[in-house]
Amino acid sequence: MKKIFTILSLASLVVLSSCELNLYPETGYNEGNVKVDQDAGESQYSTREDMKGLRDAIYSSWTKDIQEKGYLDWLVYAECRADNAYGGNPGTGELMAIEANKQDGENKNVVRDWDWYQGQVSNCNNIICNIDRIKEADPSMTDKEYREWKSEAYCWRAWNLFQMSYIWGDIPLVNTIPPAITSENIEDVYHLYYPGRTPIADVHAQIIGELEYACQNAPDTDPANKHLFTKAFAHGMLARIYAEPKAGLQDWNKVAEHCAAVESYNYKLVDDYGQMWAYDEADAVRNTTESIFEITWTKSNGNWVWMMFHRNAYNPDDSYSWIKWITPSRDLIAAYDAEKDTERKNACIVYDEAIWSNYYPGDAYAFMHKVPTNASSIILMRLGEIYLLHAEALAMQGKFAEATEYVNKIRTRAGIKEISAPSSQEAMIDAILHERRLELAFEGFRFFDLLRHSFDKTKAIHDAMPEQDSYWQPRFPLTEETVFMPIPQTVLDNNPSLVQNPGY
Repeated sequence: MKKIFTILSLASLVVLSSCELNLYPETGYNEGNVKVDQDAGESQYSTREDMKGLRDAIYSSWTKDIQEKGYLDWLVYAECRADNAYGGNPGTGELMAIEANKQDGENKNVVRDWDWYQGQVSNCNNIICNIDRIKEADPSMTDKEYREWKSEAYCWRAWNLFQMSYIWGDIPLVNTIPPAITSENIEDVYHLYYPGRTPIADVHAQIIGELEYACQNAPDTDPANKHLFTKAFAHGMLARIYAEPKAGLQDWNKVAEHCAAVESYNYKLVDDYGQMWAYDEADAVRNTTESIFEITWTKSNGNWVWMMFHRNAYNPDDSYSWIKWITPSRDLIAAYDAEKDTERKNACIVYDEAIWSNYYPGDAYAFMHKVPTNASSIILMRLGEIYLLHAEALAMQGKFAEATEYVNKIRTRAGIKEISAPSSQEAMIDAILHERRLELAFEGFRFFDLLRHSFDKTKAIHDAMPEQDSYWQPRFPLTEETVFMPIPQTVLDNNPSLVQNPGY
């Protein structure tokens, strides 16, 4: 009789640290290496309603785990490794180790992030790998639903894979749901459960193809619901991807093309920068004209991520008993002050009393303020970013006057003086990166913005901060190897097909 062997769950298919399937004994496979399940192999998804449930779940999942794993940790990677923020709480060894460039394969935050991103990809695969079959079997699924749901899953998978490539470089690329392992196929499918790393160029090439599909088939923009993967979001992701040099696919013409496509969907800069994170007694602002994609909550069903950065603005009497994370740096505050950029500074940073004084006096402590309440959105893509990315593309094409126009749209909205077009590409890029720093502070861009143009400049900023600011903890020098995080050691132990990133 044919035996069927399975891994315990689909999530563990790609969350490679969660189980083992090593050869035991070394000469073959048996019940000592795998779980026997006579009922495995049949799909648990067979109807339109099943698919709708999976589609709805990709959105609801963002309101849960992304708060810590996909947002707090990402800000450490992007803001605290540059010059925008101190890690915050010295008691959190894992986060502080990343800020100090002292991370290793045992770092618990790196481990949990790997598992989380891989789990999200697995959820996307549930839709992508089943939707064609279900569309054929269940005529109640409309063509529009089919195209949109598939596009949304493509967008979601693309976002996760792109973030992973920032963090780890080459990553395992799992596009399928492997069949249940049987005594007859185990030699053929074993590698599907424990894949090796895929070159970043191949990962990005896949992302590009899937996003091009979404550009044509994703939902249209809904002004009342920006928690939606739309055609504009797909174009925005393509602009980000084509701007990155790591995969060898950088194309500034494509960046400009996709930025222009986003702009064609009639998004508008809000009149006042702080409006995007505003709130009143009734609720927080969401779904502004500038927002392209955001994660939304309500006051009654709110997020908890605010407590990582400040007190809930709806409860000003809340006491602080522990030090907050992503503390604004003196260097960033000085950059705002040098520009007399009070509007953006006040929206990004708030001063309050604290019982500690790690980086500032306890009675005038600076806090990151872009998630001020439990009803505040986390904005992952907005028009201000797209304008500045468009400026960057134009600058790289030598179109300095046009690039300056985009920069000045942002500066005018901030209420600060316009700049004149620089005479060199280097000066133009420096001006854009400076503007991105002030405009996009605490939105997860700074370290990777710098790295996109110059490792040497990124290293100089990274390594200099402890000498420049005595409140910054000592850092190990940044190397081209430690730009990437280590593959978690538990993952390496369980998957012999993977190799560690150099330098760890």
